[in-house]
Amino acid sequence: MKVIAVRFKAGGKSYFFDPGDIDIAKDDHCIVETVKGIEYAQACSDIQEVDDARIPAPLRKIMRKATEADDRQVEENAAREKNAYRIAQEKIAEHGLDMKLTEVEYAFDNSKIIFFFVAEQRVDFRDLVKDLAGIFRTRIELRQIGVRDEARSLGGFGSCGRPLCCAEFLSDFVPVSIKMAKEQNLSLNPTKISGVCGRRMCCLKYEEEAYEELNSTMPALGDYVVTSDGTRGEVSGINVLRQIAKVLVEVGDDKELRDYPAGEITVLRRKKGKRGGSHIGIAAEDSPEMLALLEDEAREMKAEADRNARENGRQDKGKEGRTQSGQQQNRGDRQDNDRGDRKNRQERQNRQDRQDGDRQDRQNGQGGEKQGRDRRNQGGERQNRNPQDQERREQDGQGQQGKNHRNHHHRNRDNRPKNKESEGGAGTPNGTGQS
Repeated sequence: MKVIAVRFKAGGKSYFFDPGDIDIAKDDHCIVETVKGIEYAQACSDIQEVDDARIPAPLRKIMRKATEADDRQVEENAAREKNAYRIAQEKIAEHGLDMKLTEVEYAFDNSKIIFFFVAEQRVDFRDLVKDLAGIFRTRIELRQIGVRDEARSLGGFGSCGRPLCCAEFLSDFVPVSIKMAKEQNLSLNPTKISGVCGRRMCCLKYEEEAYEELNSTMPALGDYVVTSDGTRGEVSGINVLRQIAKVLVEVGDDKELRDYPAGEITVLRRKKGKRGGSHIGIAAEDSPEMLALLEDEAREMKAEADRNARENGRQDKGKEGRTQSGQQQNRGDRQDNDRGDRKNRQERQNRQDRQDGDRQDRQNGQGGEKQGRDRRNQGGERQNRNPQDQERREQDGQGQQGKNHRNHHHRNRDNRPKNKESEGGAGTPNGTGQS
C-alpha cells in the first residue's frame, strides 16, 4: 500500500497517512485530520510502498497540501502561543501552584490550547483552568510531562557537543539502567552518565546490544586462563572493542603483562563476580555510590510508570495499571456483592418476619372474632331468656296474688255468721247475747 510518513513536531514521532491522489513529497507541509482534529504536519518521507502489517488501522487520508494561508495561520498561532505562555505564567504565580510551565501549543484551528508543565507532585489546577478559559474563550487542556519531555521541547546540547538526541531524532524514550553503564565499563559517577535532564543518557542504549555480544566472548577480570602458546595466567585487564585481554603471566621469577586476542584464550577457572570490567574494581554492590544510583533508578522508574499511567489513563491503561485497578475493582465488586447479599438476606428475613406477623395477626383476629361472636351469642341468648323469665315470673306473681286473694276470700267467707241470731248477739263472747 502506498503511504507517506508525516510528523507534527520536529523530532517527534512519525505517522503513516494515505496520500491518495495528492502529489506530495518529502518536507512538504500538508493538512491532515486526526482524532484530535485538523492538524498541520510536515512530510518526513516520500510516498513509499509499505506492507499492510506495518500500517496501523485505521489509515487516514491527507486532506490537502498546505497553502500560504495555512502557513500564515501557523505563524499567527506561534505568536499567540508566546502571549498565552506569559499569561499562564502570571496566573500560575497568582494561584501559587508548584508547577513549571514548559510549552504552550495552539491547535491549528484554534479549537483548544494545550499547556505543558512539569511538577514533582500532582497539582490541583482546576481554578487555573477556569481563569484561562475565561481569558482565551476556548477549550483549555493542561498536560503534565516528565523531565525528558521537557528537555526535548526546550532543546540543547549534550556533553558530546551535539544537539540532544531526543530533540533531533528520538521518537520514543527507552528505559536506561545502570547495567548498561556497567556493561560498557563506564564510570558509575552520576554526573558522568547523566544528561541535561538529570536522567541517564539515552545514548547508553545505542551500543548496549553490541557490548553484550562482545562481552560474551571476553573473559572477566580475575579469570585464570591459558593462552594458545600454553602460557597460564590471570586476566588483569580487557579491551572490549579491540577484543584484547591483558594476562599477567609468570616468566621465571618475574611477572609481566601480555596482550592476547580473545580468540586465543581459554578460561580454566572463573573468578566469582559479574562479567564486565572496570566496575569490579570501582564500585562494590553495597557501596554508597552504587546504592545512591540504585535508589535513583528505582525512583525514576516509579515516576515514569506513574506518568505513563496518568497519560494513558483516559484511553488505554498500562498492563500493570490494568492489573492493579482490576484487582482493586474485583475486590470492590466482591465487597459490593457481599454487602448486596447481606442486604438481600436481611430484606428477605424482614419480609418473612412481616409475613409471619401478618399471619399471626390474622389468626389472632379470627380467634378474637370467634370469641366475640360466641360472647355476643351467649349474651343474646341471655337477653332472650331474660324476657321469658320475667314474663314467667310476672305470671307466677300474678297467679300467686290471685291465689292469695282467693284464700283470703274463702277465709272471710267462712268466718261470716250462718243465721240471724248470731247476727243479733254479736257483742257476746259466745254469740248468745247473755252475760
